[in-house]
Amino acid sequence: MNITDIPFGTTDWSTVEATEHPGTTGKAFWRTRQFGNIRVRLLEYTPGYLSDHWCSKGHILFCVEGQLDTALADGRTFTLKPGMSYQVADGAEPHRSSTAIGAKLFVVD
Repeated sequence: MNITDIPFGTTDWSTVEATEHPGTTGKAFWRTRQFGNIRVRLLEYTPGYLSDHWCSKGHILFCVEGQLDTALADGRTFTLKPGMSYQVADGAEPHRSSTAIGAKLFVVD
């Protein structure tokens, strides 16, 4: 990834309006900033959240709070706890997120 044409700046995430995205169960709240072709998000998943789709978008994801369970289409599963991250390329392994207890995530894609 080349990060170009983005001047230095800060983000106070508490001032970025959250948008609601329902899952199959539970809800996701996204606070999103767009910098050229790079999307940066602070996501909050409610307890019991299950994504309504398999995602093929690439991400770098960091777990800030809670616990995130990620299933890959090939059957593997991974659990992120605070301080853990994952990364996946565009078009690589389709993945689907869920959380029993809720999660807060920082995502760059």
